[in-house]
Amino acid sequence: MSISREFKKQLITQYGGNEKNTGSIASQIAILTAEINAITLHIKSNHKDYSSKRGLYTKVQQRRKLLNYLIKNDIEQYRKLIKELNLRN
Repeated sequence: MSISREFKKQLITQYGGNEKNTGSIASQIAILTAEINAITLHIKSNHKDYSSKRGLYTKVQQRRKLLNYLIKNDIEQYRKLIKELNLRN
């Protein structure tokens, strides 16, 4: 269900600028999106796994808070990130 360390480092490098920039909003949102996608696949095959559903809801809410912060502070980065991660249709 979780993502690998290598994939996480790749996301941090791609969205954060370098490997050490784990605190950037874009890298946090990208990591949460990858985790949400992984948990969603798990829940599709294990629909009675309620603890994983709860974790999914927590991660979705955390990503929503970060996206709201990004909208308030940098709308251009928000639009770019939404497009790259394909979050909105």
